Amino acid sequence: MTNEKAHQLTREAEIGASGAMAGAVIGAVAGPPGAIVGAVVGAAMGAIAGFAIDREMTEKEATDAALDAEIGVSGGEGEMGAPNLEHPPATIGAYSGASSGASSAGGEEPAEGPIPPPSS
Repeated sequence: MTNEKAHQLTREAEIGASGAMAGAVIGAVAGPPGAIVGAVVGAAMGAIAGFAIDREMTEKEATDAALDAEIGVSGGEGEMGAPNLEHPPATIGAYSGASSGASSAGGEEPAEGPIPPPSS
């Protein structure tokens, strides 16, 4: 048995056990026979739900891996498809006025309008 298959069976057993507990609690309203029937039905439903969840997770992981390979996240560079850019070094290490908000890039008025003068 492979490690992945053992992990899958463990997950299904855990979810089945929690389904059995929930079914037993709900079935306890009808007394001990109801608790037993509820535990059996809850375990079956939990195992089925665990299988469906595991299958969906496996499909999602495969889809994500394919998308990651397509945009360049996995394999190769691992840089989200960005090429290895060579940027020139900073000459003085200061931010530009436009990027720091000290001035606008083209001298035009900002979209939110001018700052009103303080009222006295």
